[in-house]
Amino acid sequence: MATVEPGIARHYDISGLEERIIAALADTGVDVAHLRAGDLEAVDEFHIGGVAATRELIEQMGLKPAAKLLDIGSGVGGPARFVANSVGADVTGIDLTPSYVDIATSLSKRTGMAGKTHFVQGSALDMPFADASFDAAVILHVGMNLPDKPKLMSEAARVLRPGGVFAVYDVMRLKDGALTHPLPWASNQTMSFVATPHDYRSAATAAGFSVTAERPRGAFAIEFFATMRARMAAAQAEGKKPPPGVGLIMGEDARTKIANLTAALEGGILAPVELLLRLG
Repeated sequence: MATVEPGIARHYDISGLEERIIAALADTGVDVAHLRAGDLEAVDEFHIGGVAATRELIEQMGLKPAAKLLDIGSGVGGPARFVANSVGADVTGIDLTPSYVDIATSLSKRTGMAGKTHFVQGSALDMPFADASFDAAVILHVGMNLPDKPKLMSEAARVLRPGGVFAVYDVMRLKDGALTHPLPWASNQTMSFVATPHDYRSAATAAGFSVTAERPRGAFAIEFFATMRARMAAAQAEGKKPPPGVGLIMGEDARTKIANLTAALEGGILAPVELLLRLG
């Protein structure tokens, strides 16, 4: 993993991203001097379905106020802030990309959430946390960059307390078929490690988890991107800037990445899948 991690970190690193986010929000009339976590939801939830997908996943976890939650691959901190706000959990995020950690920390400060969310740089396959440190964990669209699913699951099991819930929401392979790059998570095939739901389940059970729920979300994903395209087309027709969305974090080739992913979704090759796992 160490050999591919630097390239993966560079794939996600976009110069001036925080400034772009703030400028895009200001353009839509957001009072960026008094930013709230909810103002960021269109741009800081970097996965298919955005905050709606986060909400539906979190609602299944049964988190209690003050629960200690680990967000593996926390990006710029959107899900962490959402859970801290909606549930009252104390959330720690870990991400491979240093600039994402810095932006997540800064945005939490801007929104008054620095006390409930904490972000550290590190690898999901070698996490800098003590055993049994967390009550629950989530991973949203990160496993596609992780070549070793058994190691991901063993690390998650290690840092969770007995009975802890691990909620997975990753893009998975449902059938054979060629993928066209770039994709949102990979500039080329050397950094893409899409696996099947069976691969995830097998790795999870070997690490001591039981699978309590599974849900493919292919139709949901196709509808999400169709809605995004419609909004962008409507804005273009009216001569307006497109509304801010997940494409902002994907950089200059966002349209190409989304088009390639949409083709794989519509072809039934890929789909986001939820897995709810319980330790022990």
